[in-house]
Amino acid sequence: MYQQKPYGVVLTYGTFDLFHAGHVRLLERIAALGSYVIVGCSTDEFNAGKGKVTAIPYEDRVEVLNACKFVDLVIPETAWDQKPGDIKTHGAELFVMGDDWAGEFDDLKAHCEVLYLPRTPDISSTQIKHTVKCASASS
Repeated sequence: MYQQKPYGVVLTYGTFDLFHAGHVRLLERIAALGSYVIVGCSTDEFNAGKGKVTAIPYEDRVEVLNACKFVDLVIPETAWDQKPGDIKTHGAELFVMGDDWAGEFDDLKAHCEVLYLPRTPDISSTQIKHTVKCASASS
């Protein structure tokens, strides 16, 4: 039986480096909230400006996101301040981020609803990178 979802367009952002089960679970929960999921994927240039280095290039991260059944559209995230414009352009009714960002995007409540979802415990790209680094250092 078809179940009506609470929102139409739902928007989220992230780097999605070293795509893992935590990413899948987050996107699955977001997809349960809306009928159309848009993911803003941080470009390599934007990440560099944040002092962040990715293991996987932007084009490859987009390809993985596009292959995910919970994602309908991937757009580039090139600047912190693009979010209000993206909300308007795409008609987003809900903006979702992991709860590690709680409160950081409350200003977007002027444009749509904002929700912070709990992260999947015990997994993150940062943790995976650390594990790989430790493993290669002990080799």
